[in-house]
Amino acid sequence: MFHSAVKRTALSARSLLHKRIKQGDFLDCFSVASDLSPRQAAEIITSFPAWAMALVRLRGVLVAPFGLSTSGPNATDKVGIFPVEHDDETEVIAGFNDRHLDFRVSVLSENGRISLATWVHRHNLGGRLYLAAILPFHILIARNALARVSRASA
Repeated sequence: MFHSAVKRTALSARSLLHKRIKQGDFLDCFSVASDLSPRQAAEIITSFPAWAMALVRLRGVLVAPFGLSTSGPNATDKVGIFPVEHDDETEVIAGFNDRHLDFRVSVLSENGRISLATWVHRHNLGGRLYLAAILPFHILIARNALARVSRASA
């Protein structure tokens, strides 16, 4: 399921996510060799395989009683369910703010690599518990997504 070329990396200094990061926020970043544009990679990343879609549906069922978003807000430009807030030749940033946390994903192209970074600002105990619960699945999905980007680049 994992492609050996997927590597945990630091967030590029060029990423616009740096403007959001504050002490205590969560940030992770993985990258893979790829010649795709950030938008092409973002479309692949958000086209979840069936097993990941099952996890997303389960998440929706579990969080609905708490009033958390299950499909993302309305937007004219989205990748998957995520509204796009920035899109240029080097980086796509998408995500939204919810009651428990704010999150954004960055798909950045630099030096023949695509990086997928996730930033999360937790608002409360619910946000901290939520992130702790989904983190193993987040890492699994992120690494799988970049492996799919790598295969599409070959």
